[in-house]
Amino acid sequence: MEKKNHTWGKWMYWFIFAVAVIIVYKTLDNFSDITNWIKGILDVLMPFIIGIFIAYIFYIPCRNMEKILSKSKFRLVKKKARPISIFIIYLIAIIIIVLAINFIVPALATSVTDLANNLVNYYNNTIEGFKNIPEDSILRKINVEEIANSLANIKIEQFINLDTITQYAKGAIGIANGLFDFFVSFIVSIYILLERSQILGFIKKLAGVIFKEKTYNALGKYFNNTNAIFFKFLSSQILDGFVVGVLTSIAMMILGVKYAILLGFLIGLSNLIPYFGAIVGVGISIIITIFTGGITQAIWLAIIVIILQQIDANIINPKIVGNSLKISPLLVIFAVTIGGAYFGVLGMFLAVPVFTVLKILIQDYIEYKNKVKNITVH
Repeated sequence: MEKKNHTWGKWMYWFIFAVAVIIVYKTLDNFSDITNWIKGILDVLMPFIIGIFIAYIFYIPCRNMEKILSKSKFRLVKKKARPISIFIIYLIAIIIIVLAINFIVPALATSVTDLANNLVNYYNNTIEGFKNIPEDSILRKINVEEIANSLANIKIEQFINLDTITQYAKGAIGIANGLFDFFVSFIVSIYILLERSQILGFIKKLAGVIFKEKTYNALGKYFNNTNAIFFKFLSSQILDGFVVGVLTSIAMMILGVKYAILLGFLIGLSNLIPYFGAIVGVGISIIITIFTGGITQAIWLAIIVIILQQIDANIINPKIVGNSLKISPLLVIFAVTIGGAYFGVLGMFLAVPVFTVLKILIQDYIEYKNKVKNITVH
């Protein structure tokens, strides 16, 4: 009887194994259909995902404003502290966006249009300037003619044709859909902030039912740590990028650099990505300044921006970010490289907090295993 049960168990093992192999094979065989299905679900859920992200960004300001209003002497304000705080924070955000659209965006648009219209003239003037450099100059060793011919071989037809026009039309339709999705996301974010206590309460109850107490407490600990790391990183990087953009724009205006606001905005935006972003933003700004203001102005720009970057790295950024992300520069570079390779610009931006969380998990696992070994030895 025991032998029969052993044989039956063996056959069941191989049957389950065969079924698992078939499932894996069919999954891989229809991988494109599965990815399309997942992409379709993500497209539908994207307004809600963006809404969660907006609510996440505004959570701390709304919470702080709610604490202030809850201490009010007025009973109605105290009773409705949460909705009033959300209304105030969103109103401030809308005012900032409107001001940016009315003042900053037109200046940036004008700069971009002017740069695009005069790019050929800037290019020709730069080439002539290189030709007039003295023979003994080190810049003479640069093969300007070859670079010029390479750029001249680029045909406008490669970028503007019927297919690209069709893509532009699809892009315009996509923008309209995007605006609608953003409106839905905006409304979703408001409801999430209003009902955040009920949502978090439900998630905690569900986790408490599914997991054991020890696992539940560990998950709560890592959730709080992860939340603190991500929020600190996102808020500090955005604030740091804004400060760097403003300081760089002012410095460029003093130097008389053309398109100072555009280039300052570019450097501030690129500064959101650790290490690589600043290099790319500064490099593009120097190239544009060579075309628009000459080599001397570009060199001065490089010197000033490098000084500002050092001030940011050693004074401004540590003050804003603090010591919340205790991660080595080598791991930061590795994280940004991996994130950019697989998930593009967004991956480069979020790679650092993700790897910081992974580092904490690995460190805790190592400590746990060492404790187990010590207990076993003793």
